[in-house]
Amino acid sequence: MPKTSFPISWRDSSLELLPSKALLLPQTNELLICDIHLGKADYFQQNGIPLTNNSDEHNLSRIKNIVKDYNPNKLIILGDLFHSKYSISESLKSKVENLSESINIKIELIIGNHDIGCKVKNISFLEYKRSSNFIFSHEPIVKFENNTLNICGHYHPKTFLKNSKDKLSFKCFAMDEKNNILYLPAFGDLTGGFPCRSSFKKWAIISDTEIIEL
Repeated sequence: MPKTSFPISWRDSSLELLPSKALLLPQTNELLICDIHLGKADYFQQNGIPLTNNSDEHNLSRIKNIVKDYNPNKLIILGDLFHSKYSISESLKSKVENLSESINIKIELIIGNHDIGCKVKNISFLEYKRSSNFIFSHEPIVKFENNTLNICGHYHPKTFLKNSKDKLSFKCFAMDEKNNILYLPAFGDLTGGFPCRSSFKKWAIISDTEIIEL
C-alpha cells in the first residue's frame, strides 16, 4: 500500500485520508470517493460549451488505480457518480457497468442529486448506508447521532494557502466537528470547489502524494 495517506481517528476507529481524494476505512477495508460527475463534458457540449471528453476516461482510470493500490473489499461512491441522466452515452454506460467486474469488487452508490434518473447495471443504489460508527450520505445529515460520524460529499470543499504575494486553492477534506460531519473532496477532474467555513478543520491536498493539516 502506498505510504502517502494521512491518518486521523474518530472515537475508536481510524481513517486514512488519501491524496487521490479518496478515504480508506481500515477496519472494514472500505474505500470511499464522491462527486465524480461522469458525463459532465458531454452535458456542457450539449449546451454549447466546448470541452474535451478525456475527463471521463481519466476519472475511470484513477478509480482503477486506487483500487489496485489499496485493494479494498468494497468501493462506495458518496453520490454524483454522474452529472446528468441526459449525458450518459451508451459508451459511458457500458464502461460504468463493466467497472465492478474490471476491478473485481462490489460498488455501491449513495444516490446524489445529480444521479436522479440515472440507471446502470452492476452497481447497488442506496439512499444512505451505515457502517460501524459511520453513516454515509451524499448531502450532510446534520447532527445525526453524537457517537456517529457522517461522511458525505456534495460540498466539494476547497481551502486556500497564501503568503504576501500568492494565494492558491486546493481541494481538501473538511471536518465540521460541531455537527460530526466529514466532507470528502470532489473526485472528478471537472468539479470545482466551495470554500470551507473557517470553523472547519481542514486537510489540504497539495500534490498527488501529500496532504497537510491546517
